[in-house]
Amino acid sequence: MRLLVIEDNRSLVANLFDYFEARGHTLDAAPDGVTGLHLASCHHYDAIVLDWMLPRMNGPEVLYKLRNEHGSDVPVIMLTARDELPDKIVGFRSGADDYLTKPFALPELEVRLEALLARASGQRARRVLEVADLRLDLGTLEATRGGQSLHLYPACRKLLEVLMLASPAAVTRERLEYALWGDSPPDGDMLRSHIYELRRSVDGPFETKLIHTLPRTGYRIGLPYASAADGR
Repeated sequence: MRLLVIEDNRSLVANLFDYFEARGHTLDAAPDGVTGLHLASCHHYDAIVLDWMLPRMNGPEVLYKLRNEHGSDVPVIMLTARDELPDKIVGFRSGADDYLTKPFALPELEVRLEALLARASGQRARRVLEVADLRLDLGTLEATRGGQSLHLYPACRKLLEVLMLASPAAVTRERLEYALWGDSPPDGDMLRSHIYELRRSVDGPFETKLIHTLPRTGYRIGLPYASAADGR
């Protein structure tokens, strides 16, 4: 399990690292909300542990931006001393999957994270992603557009999944590279080659193009902005 801990309490972060790394997990940490949002949007994590009171950007704002601007569905558990019902409602409405108040027991956090990952895995196995007339069944791995079956290599299928999960938001090049190669991307611009192959399958035979390049940012999948606004 790869975790991102967004927390400014150094002692708590150290305790989390000691506990979870001893159990074979990998952790990254961010001491403030802006750094946490950047890491969460550029890298893949199995789950995020998010504090509420953070420097630069608070937890609910980080979570709202992660869900609505970056299109991420990574499981997030809020870890906070705010234990009033109105606070919990704000947390869940911002996009939290679970809410654990301080002080807490580390084994409880662990089992809650395991439950979140199990539930997320089951949802992904059953989910069918749809963007315009493009469909991707995450259970069968079948991709179709306009009812026509698409032939996709595994790398292209993974890119398509990441782009469709984020749609209509853009996905950075760094996040796409991590989805394919983790922390060891190959030399050269192999991502561009995979995007080219993906375009050939998804857009080649069709008049309306769904895959768009955002210079200096990355890529997005969806209807062209003008067409989407016009309802076409």
